[in-house]
Amino acid sequence: MRFIVVDGLDGSGKDTQARLIKKRYESWGETVLIRSHPAHDNYYGQKAKKALLGTGKLNHFKASIFYALDVIYSIRKFYKKRDIDTFIIVRYLVGVAYLPFVLARVLYKVFSTFLPLSPYMFFLDVAPQESLQRLTTRLEREMFENLEELQHVRHKALQLVQNWNIIDGNHSIEETYRQIAIILDMLDKKTNV
Repeated sequence: MRFIVVDGLDGSGKDTQARLIKKRYESWGETVLIRSHPAHDNYYGQKAKKALLGTGKLNHFKASIFYALDVIYSIRKFYKKRDIDTFIIVRYLVGVAYLPFVLARVLYKVFSTFLPLSPYMFFLDVAPQESLQRLTTRLEREMFENLEELQHVRHKALQLVQNWNIIDGNHSIEETYRQIAIILDMLDKKTNV
């Protein structure tokens, strides 16, 4: 199974790029599953989303805990399923960057020890101002969707994902995908998946 992670700030285009990656592999005749977090089909994802739409430290803590449980739920349920050729996860380990950095670094190490990793891990790096501009079209605003939070989260995230494929997501959808596709071509050739 090919395991692909697409992560980044809110508004970086994660879901859009995941759908384009899905289309690529489906055109090869593969079975592809995308799991985007928070997911709506389980208790943990629903609780994470509710907390993200709230305010205050308690909701901040709840959002982080339920988000982590939601990701673990997806991995336990779908990772290594025999009928899936490519499994794409949107929003994965970088969710810890919403916590204070000392805690984020520890949790990132813990989670990356027992959750699967892959050479197919992409972080869509978008300037916080660009991210915020893209978020203006959303009907609901989450607690971290303001310039100051986006700046802090991006700074922490970039320190955590140094071994990932970091993609400049400030460009058009097509240009961002072109950057991803070049890496996918190289990895697919190398791993012969």
